Order: sequence, then structure tokens, then C-alpha cells
Amino acid sequence: MNAVQLLFAAYALFFVVMGWQVADRAVWYAEVTPLLLVYFALLATQKWFRFSLLSYAAVFLPLAWHTVGAHYTFALVPFSGVMDLLGLERNPYDRIGHFMVGFFVLPISEFVIRRQLAGKALAVMFAVFAIGTVAAVYEIIEWIYAVADGGESGISFLGAQGDIWDAQKDMLADLLGALCAAGSALKGDHADLK
Repeated sequence: MNAVQLLFAAYALFFVVMGWQVADRAVWYAEVTPLLLVYFALLATQKWFRFSLLSYAAVFLPLAWHTVGAHYTFALVPFSGVMDLLGLERNPYDRIGHFMVGFFVLPISEFVIRRQLAGKALAVMFAVFAIGTVAAVYEIIEWIYAVADGGESGISFLGAQGDIWDAQKDMLADLLGALCAAGSALKGDHADLK
């Protein structure tokens, strides 16, 4: 079993374990649906396009983080030690997860570069814009789900924790993560991003 196969297997096992005794099953389904789409899309496309280990890691780290958030609901993830350390009243677990979504810049850039669709700088810029677009669409989906549900599950899925600017801050966190990953992609010596 190579490192990439190990990542797929480890995440599958982690996903199953974190699917037991979740805080809110409706929220869990809503949260894990996009994770499963990403997981199975990567699994299905491995035969015709294999990303680098770095790109797979850049995907599986946020997937695992998000899986934990889905298990507890993001506002209830036991993160009080970090909150106390930083003097925060709001649980930052979801913001950190949004920042990690920006790491998807690496596999998106790698795909564009290796398929020779654009040069490195344009590929990275495209990836940052793609992350920003997906972040905005996801926030709209959260809002629609919360309105349609109208109950506690909708509020938990929205995860605003009383912050009226939650959606905007989440999108900013996605973009900041994307810009950090873009900096790594542009300045780093990643073999698959040349």
C-alpha cells in the first residue's frame, strides 16, 4: 500500500468512526455530503489523474478537520482549550476549517498545470478564484438549508454562533487559506507545480 492509498484508507476508517453517535444526524448528513463527493471524485479519477502526495494531503487534512466538525457540529467541537488560550468566546474551529479549505489551491493548480491548461501563475490565480467562488456558493447553500430547515439543525448547520458577519468571515478565511497556499505554490519547489 503506497502513501496515497494509505490516505484514502485512513480517511475512510476515520469517517466511519466519526459517523457514530453524532451530535445531530441531520447536520451530519448535510456536512458530510460535500466531503463524500470530494472523496469519491478523487477515488474515481485516480486511474486517469493521480495528484501528488502533497495535493492529496492538502485535500485530506481539511476533509478530516471537517469530518470532526460534522460529528460534533462545528460550534460544539471541544475546542475550549484553544478558546481559553486565545481569550475567545466563539469557537474558532469552523474558521480554521475554512482556512484549510484554501489548501485546495494546491491540487487545483496541479491539475491545471499538469494538463497544460495554463502556466503556473495563471493556474494558481485560477485556483484562488475557484476557492473564492466555491466559498461563496457554499455560504449560500448553508443559508438556504438553514431557512428551509427552520429549526435547530438549520441553525447548527449555519454555525454562525451569533455572529452576523459569519458568512463573510468564513469566505475571508477560505480566501486567506487560499492565498497562503498560493504563496506556497508560487514560491515553493513543488515538483508537480512547475
